[in-house]
Amino acid sequence: MPAPTITITSEFSGSVVAKGAADDLSASLLKHAGFQQIDDWYGRRHRLPTTTPVANKVAIASHAAEMLRAARYSVDLSPALDTARMSPPAHPLGPYTAGAELLQITDRIRAAGNGADLQRAVDHLLHPEHGALERVREALEAAGEQINDLDEELYALADRFGFASDFVSSAQSELIGAEAELRRVSDAQQDRTEAYAPKLHEHRGAALATSPAAAKAKVTPALGDEAAHYSAAVRPPSVPGPRR
Repeated sequence: MPAPTITITSEFSGSVVAKGAADDLSASLLKHAGFQQIDDWYGRRHRLPTTTPVANKVAIASHAAEMLRAARYSVDLSPALDTARMSPPAHPLGPYTAGAELLQITDRIRAAGNGADLQRAVDHLLHPEHGALERVREALEAAGEQINDLDEELYALADRFGFASDFVSSAQSELIGAEAELRRVSDAQQDRTEAYAPKLHEHRGAALATSPAAAKAKVTPALGDEAAHYSAAVRPPSVPGPRR
């Protein structure tokens, strides 16, 4: 008869409980992982104290499930306690996490549907304390200072990092106040559209209006007359043939 499934779940109280470990081997594996065994009128069960940090709960529960499965036990582990399911996806740029974050900002900028959305996306670049430009400026400045501390003879290289930091600072100064203006992008576009609409109507009316001369004559030249006139206008001059 197969052994019952061992379930490891998280209760509302915050404690992690393992149920179904009725034999000594499964019980010892749970205790080895860090669970405490409880035997009362509810039966045998294992639990982690509610004061256990969340990260430790997940690690202990996952480790216990691995050992039990290796011992041929059937284990039902809650997804919230499974480190395999909680593992973050592979980063698109590998170890260059900062570059990947900037790519996300770029995508948000390109996807902005109005000035307010654009302003919120650009704020991640321009915020004076926490924006990406400020972090880049500080990193370049720190790199130059660290080069000086490690090798004073490389002052030229340190200066290059310092100059780069100054360039970023100049870019920040150039863009001061840009966020407030970005919020008005959609409003400005709407104003231009409304201002252009009457002019477009006037141009359209003028294009459809009948000329005074045509209205007075009330005659539309026939297509045959126009073709004959055009033919006469473009007919090449006759060239005398050779004398016989």
